Amino acid sequence: MNRIIAMTMLLLAAVNGGYAQNKSKEKMEAPKINFEKLKKGHWSEEERKNVDLIADFVQHIMNDHDFEYVLKTFDNNEYVQHNRAIPDGIKGLISYVTTFAKRFPEYSYDVKYIVASGDMVVFHSHVTTKAKNRGNEKKGFVITDTWKLRDGKIVEHWDAIQPLNGFFRFYIWLTGGKIRNSNGLF
Repeated sequence: MNRIIAMTMLLLAAVNGGYAQNKSKEKMEAPKINFEKLKKGHWSEEERKNVDLIADFVQHIMNDHDFEYVLKTFDNNEYVQHNRAIPDGIKGLISYVTTFAKRFPEYSYDVKYIVASGDMVVFHSHVTTKAKNRGNEKKGFVITDTWKLRDGKIVEHWDAIQPLNGFFRFYIWLTGGKIRNSNGLF
């Protein structure tokens, strides 16, 4: 058991050291969500507004890492988090993402596809943690995020995460066990 813990610590130290080295290099600009390219002609006015709101939310929290803006713009008492590893509420989400951003400062979401149906919005995205891996479909995660909106506010969130490479399969296994809310999966 001690050997596994030691190997885990060495692996995390090596990975974190690699990220620290990348910080000193020229950093690639974070991706921007191309709403015009991703929008669908059949969306209703409500669906377009909902997608625009979620795109703004995702751009600021996942790509720009502008947590102050997200808290100021999107915080509400109705937000229910269904990812069991993330604390409930917008403040809980920001706490979780802030910790992730400290560990992986170059992480970003490249939104590939958007589905909108009434008060539900789904983003299908490729997430990478190093700028040099953006666009490499063998690195990072595929994440499908689903949000429910009510009266212009984000009120619920679900996700499904597929790690693409060995390190992130191990990372999910290592960090995914703690339950931080009691909302259930569905």
